[in-house]
This record gives sequence, C-alpha cells and structure tokens, in this order.
Amino acid sequence: MKNKIPQSAKNFYHLVVAFFSALFFRFPAKKLKIVGVTGTDGKTTTVNLIYHVLHELGYKVGMISTVEAKVNGHSYETGFHVTTPSSFTTQKFLRKMVDNKTEYAILEVTSHALDQNRVAFVPMQAAVITNVTPEHLDYHRSYRRYLFTKAKIFNKVNYRIMNSEDPSFEKLKMLGSGQLVTYGGQLADYFGEVVSSYDGITNYAVHYRTKQKQLKTMVAATHLIGEFNLSNILACFTICKILGLEDKKIINALSTFPGVPGRMEEVKVGQDFRVFIDFAHTPHSIEVALSTLKKQTENKLICVFGAAGERDPSKRSLMGQVAAGLADLIILTSEDPRSEDPSRIIDEISKGIVKAGGQHNRTFWKIIDREEAIQKAVGNLASEGDTVAILGKGHEKSMSIAGKEYPWSDKNVAVSVLKKRLNQK
Repeated sequence: MKNKIPQSAKNFYHLVVAFFSALFFRFPAKKLKIVGVTGTDGKTTTVNLIYHVLHELGYKVGMISTVEAKVNGHSYETGFHVTTPSSFTTQKFLRKMVDNKTEYAILEVTSHALDQNRVAFVPMQAAVITNVTPEHLDYHRSYRRYLFTKAKIFNKVNYRIMNSEDPSFEKLKMLGSGQLVTYGGQLADYFGEVVSSYDGITNYAVHYRTKQKQLKTMVAATHLIGEFNLSNILACFTICKILGLEDKKIINALSTFPGVPGRMEEVKVGQDFRVFIDFAHTPHSIEVALSTLKKQTENKLICVFGAAGERDPSKRSLMGQVAAGLADLIILTSEDPRSEDPSRIIDEISKGIVKAGGQHNRTFWKIIDREEAIQKAVGNLASEGDTVAILGKGHEKSMSIAGKEYPWSDKNVAVSVLKKRLNQK
C-alpha cells in the first residue's frame, strides 16, 4: 500500500508535517543566518569546514551534517543512514541553536530532504551546490529530476554558490534567486590549485580578484589531501568571504581543520602501510578517492567496498569497473544489504570488475562478511608501502541487514585487525 501512494502525495504530507514542526518550535530559522550545502559529493566536508572556520573565529555557530549535529559545543547523532534529519528533528536542533544564542547555522541538505520538504520553512541566506553526478536514481527516476531537485536549495536565497567546473553548472546557473558567486576554474570568482603535499600536509592556494581587479592569493596549509578537497576549500572560502570574514583569519582557521570522521580518514597504529576510511559509494566518488590514494601509494592499492541494498542497482557494475581500473586488488563485501541478498549485490559489482580485466580469486575476492573482508585486506594482503582503502561506510555506526540495524564501525574493525597484526610480529 505504501508504495502505491504517489510521491507527490507523500511530499504534500511532509510539507504539512514541516509546517507544524516549525510552528511547534516557533519558527526558529527566522532568527538564524542559515547556509545550506547540497551536492552529490563534498557536502559533508564543506559543511564541516564552514562550521570550523566560524567556530575558530569565535562566532556562535551550529551545524547539522551527515556525521553529527553540533549545538553550543555539544554533539548529537542525527540517526542511521541519513543526512538531513526529519523536519521535526531539524526544527528541534534549530530551536536549540536559537535558545543558545547561536548566530549561524550550517546545514547539509540532501536531495531527498529537498524533495520531501524537510527543510521547508528553513529560509537560507546562502546556498552551495558542490557538484551533481548521477545518484539516487532509484528514487528520482532520472538524472534530470535529480538535478532540478538539487536546484530547489537556491529558491529565495540571497547568494547562490556554485562550482563552475562541474558539468551541472550550465544547467543550474540560471535557476533560483540571488546573486551567483562561483568557484572552480580560473574564470570563476574564486579559484586555486594544490601547491604541494608532503608528510600529511597539503598546501592549497586560493585566488580571487578584488573590486580593483587585483589578484589576491593566499595559501592554506591543511591536514586534508587530494585535488578534490580543493573544491571543498574553495566553497568554504567563498561562503566565508560572503559572510564578511577576513582573508588571513579564514586561512589560519583552515590550517587547524582536523578533517571529518570517515572522510578520507587515515588509520594509524604503527603499521608500515597506509589505511584510509572513506564514505565513497558512487562511481564518481570511488574514482576520486582511489585516484587520490593511487598518487600517494608506493606499491599496491587495495580496495574494500560493496554497494547498498535497495539503492540504485544500475550503478553497481560501473562501481566495479571504476575500482578495477585503479586498484590493484579488490575485496567485495557487504554494505548495508538491507532486504537484498548480499551475494547478489556482490555478483553485480563483480561484472564490472571482470569487464575491466579482473580475475576472481587472483585480483579480486568476494567476502560477504565485512569484518572478514577487512581482515583479508588489512591483516593479510597489505604489506610495506601499500595503501588500503575501505570505502562506503565512512563514519556510519551501524549496518542495515534484513530490516535490523547492527552496531558497526569500519574504523574500529581496522584498528582491531591492525593491532592484532602488530602484536603477532
């Protein structure tokens, strides 16, 4: 019965719920300066960067992201497998912010939230779209619908911030309201490049032109890695300039950013190879993650990943093909199979690996149990100079299997396996 109800009817219901949620909490968003961030990739890191800069500079700021909500220095979980909480929970967090005299609220907003009116009655002063690549097509039915759902975040904002290098830019730049501000390539308002990367520190140059057409350049020494994080830093810098912050203060704050749990997070317990946990779970994000790590890997690049059940099965074979083109060894495993058979999901991914030349039990393995898969990669296959990328779950603290949520942490399992390995030496 539930699946027979048109999504438009469900969305009207969500709109009503959003109105009464805002009413119940006395429309707290009206008393906050709100920045919304959406996009297929990069939105969690961008939200955390903006929050960090404002917090470091002494502003009263709150945040709702994939990883957590932060209000008055306290951290709150936002639920299982969600980015934007329900409208009721979102309004509750915003009310907490207002009650604690918060000035700014930084919100991560998903396409589902935009379509289902979860952030209705949350007026935003500025909004960012980081990028839009095919994702959630099981829900949106087409890339075009997905794209225009993302664009809803630009309705009634004062500033629209966009990545001019993203293929979606030409389609989206005329949509929404407010001044368009761009970052990305050299013709954008803000642009930059990776200057250098060494020993865990990456220097990112940020450029923009003043009103007098003079080129200004700053360099941020950060704990982030990769070309892809340049876009996140540029998005953050753009928002901070719109908010009126000083260049030097922004750059200094960026240098103290510790990173985001589960987003290209390195796990170190004294081993002679590198291990990273990342949330990459689309063909594009897997390509970006593995390309970044391959450049920093002396020997083999080993990848552990799967695909979520009940989520866009059309991307599974392509995920395998992309991974096989970059990783030397692959272990396919479970990743929130939900009601689906995990072995069937793995078989669908493996078709792409075989298409790219992979050989079963020689260059890739199928291990349904995710803990065993990490054990094989980190405990057995990896050696000095290698890199292990554990993708798909990132920060998440549960695994969804057959309708139940089981406690889970990629990082905790990796640390446990590494410690056992080191103790056996």
